Amino acid sequence: MSEQSTDLRETVRRRYASAAVQVTEGGTACCGPAAIEVDENFGPTRYAAAEREALPAEAVAASLGCGNPTAVADLRVGERVLDLGSGGGIDVLLSARRVGPTGKVYGLDMTEEMLALALANQKKAGATNVEFLKGTIEAVPLPANTIDVVISNCVINLSTDKSAVFAEAFRVLVPGGRIGVSDVVADDTLTPEQRAERGDYVGCIAGALSFAEYRQGLEDAGFTDIGITPTHAVADGMHSAIVRATKPDTP
Repeated sequence: MSEQSTDLRETVRRRYASAAVQVTEGGTACCGPAAIEVDENFGPTRYAAAEREALPAEAVAASLGCGNPTAVADLRVGERVLDLGSGGGIDVLLSARRVGPTGKVYGLDMTEEMLALALANQKKAGATNVEFLKGTIEAVPLPANTIDVVISNCVINLSTDKSAVFAEAFRVLVPGGRIGVSDVVADDTLTPEQRAERGDYVGCIAGALSFAEYRQGLEDAGFTDIGITPTHAVADGMHSAIVRATKPDTP
C-alpha cells in the first residue's frame, strides 16, 4: 500500500473512531444519544421509523451511511450475510432480524472504537446470530464461498483499493451469491479532480467511482447481473446508489 493510501485509511479510521466515541461518551438527546452530525443525505433518516425504533439508540445514532442496504438486498431466512464496514452495527442488527435464528450475520470493521460500540449494541439488542470481526474490507477474514449476501452502506467508496474490495466480496460469496450495497457514485462526466472538489474521502465523496468505473470494477471481479440505480443526489453530479450484482453459479 502506498504512503498516500495508508494516510487516507488512517484519516478514515480516525474519523470513524471519533464518531464512535461521540456516541459512546458524548452528550445525549432527550430520547437517547445525540446522532452524529451529517446532512439529510446520510445517517439514520435513510431508515424507516419502525426500523430505528426496534434498535438500540446508540446503533441508530452512529449511522453514517447513505442508504439502507438491508432494504435492497432482499435478505431471506437462513442466509449468511457479511456487512462491509459495519460501524455501530445498525445494518448487522437489521439483517439479523431478517435472516432469523437459522441465519448468521458478520460485521467487519477496522475501527476498535466502532467494534466496541457494535458489540455493546449487539448485547442490548439480544442478537445471538451476529459476529463482529476486526479487519479491512480489502482483506476479509472469512473463508471463500461461505457468504450468501454481501451488504455495505457508503463504505466501499472510502477504500483506496476498490478492486481488492470487489475481489474479496466475490471470493467470500458462494456461487449464486449476491451483493446489495448502498454507495456514493459519480456521474461519468466528472473527473477525479471534480469529484475531489465536492468533498473528501472522509465525507464519502472524493473516493467515489463513476457509474462506468463501478460497473467495470464489478465485471473485472467476475460479477454478473450488475445494476447500479441512483436514489438521491448527495452533491452536484454525485449520487447515493443501490448496487446489485451476482456471483455466477458456475465458473
